[in-house]
Amino acid sequence: MSDAAQRFGYGHASGDGWHAAAQACAAQIKPPAGANLGFVYITDALADNLDKIIALLVQETGVVDWVGTTGIGICATGREYFDEPAVAAMVGCFPEDSFSVFDGFSGERMGFLAGRGPEASRSEGYFAVVHADPRDPEIMRRVPELAEVSSCFLVGGLASSRGAYAHVAGALTESTLSGVMFSAEVPVATALTQGCSPIGPIHEITQCHANIAIEIDDRAALEVLKDDIGEVLAQDLRRIGGYIFAAFPVVGSDRADYMVRNLVGLDEERGRVAIGAPLEDGQRIMFCRRDGQTARDDLARMLGDLKRRSPTPIKGAVYFTCLGRGPQMFGAQSAELSAIQDELGSVPLVGFFCNGEISHNRVYGYTGVLSLFL
Repeated sequence: MSDAAQRFGYGHASGDGWHAAAQACAAQIKPPAGANLGFVYITDALADNLDKIIALLVQETGVVDWVGTTGIGICATGREYFDEPAVAAMVGCFPEDSFSVFDGFSGERMGFLAGRGPEASRSEGYFAVVHADPRDPEIMRRVPELAEVSSCFLVGGLASSRGAYAHVAGALTESTLSGVMFSAEVPVATALTQGCSPIGPIHEITQCHANIAIEIDDRAALEVLKDDIGEVLAQDLRRIGGYIFAAFPVVGSDRADYMVRNLVGLDEERGRVAIGAPLEDGQRIMFCRRDGQTARDDLARMLGDLKRRSPTPIKGAVYFTCLGRGPQMFGAQSAELSAIQDELGSVPLVGFFCNGEISHNRVYGYTGVLSLFL
């Protein structure tokens, strides 16, 4: 089979409404022989019409199984769409019984895996693309539970929207966690790139309550934060909003793998710091900053690493990146997606800008998660 025949079919387009955007997107898709699974991402302007978009894509491509969701922005090969009705879709051919679309997750292993094909009982070799609803207050717990129960390495993201949210897993779904699981028959390479860089050492939370850090390293938490950000910023803490964040190193890893969370409040009188995540005494923490150049350098590092790990032609890719990246961090003219295209070539790629990115069994922030189907 030629490289061209192996590649996934894909398309992306904007339009005056859902039909114009979806029809223009579908017209670009050239499904490979036997195509049996599709990925679709729409901007939030089209969230009320996802069912119609799926019906059109099924009719035009012949692919019945689709997974996807809504983003304030969506990704395609070398292109980002924001603030306009737009659709990005990709279809691929996968071995029979090598994937299973799932709609919802109860947390119970046997009930979840029942009927998901001959590969479903295996305890290794799984990969899954998942879409989550950020309005679910339990989503931070559900993601690691899904990874454990399914024995999957997860990639995906939390949907983003300024209005309605829409998800598809075979059909429209109200579930807060859905997607598609793959067996080891589907080779994949995946990696994560960070968008924030550490600015100080790793500390220990020595006293906290809920999401409020009271003491860090046995000192007032705010004093530790001030030491790390430096005298200039410490004199005017209003300047750190959207620039300085908390980060939690992943246990067992070095500083290269950490989960970023927002600072949601500062109590200067009592020296406390409120963080957008539950805290525990003894937890490791560091502070970091949004850094465009570091993000660009780390994206280049990740792409180089993926190229080295991908000896076979790339059939297609999915990319899940933070709303805080894209134009805000990399610049205009689809700079982030153009950088990926420059390194990997015109590989079929779709994805969206997330409220949180999923990699392995964790929800990250300000990261990009790129996965290649080989």
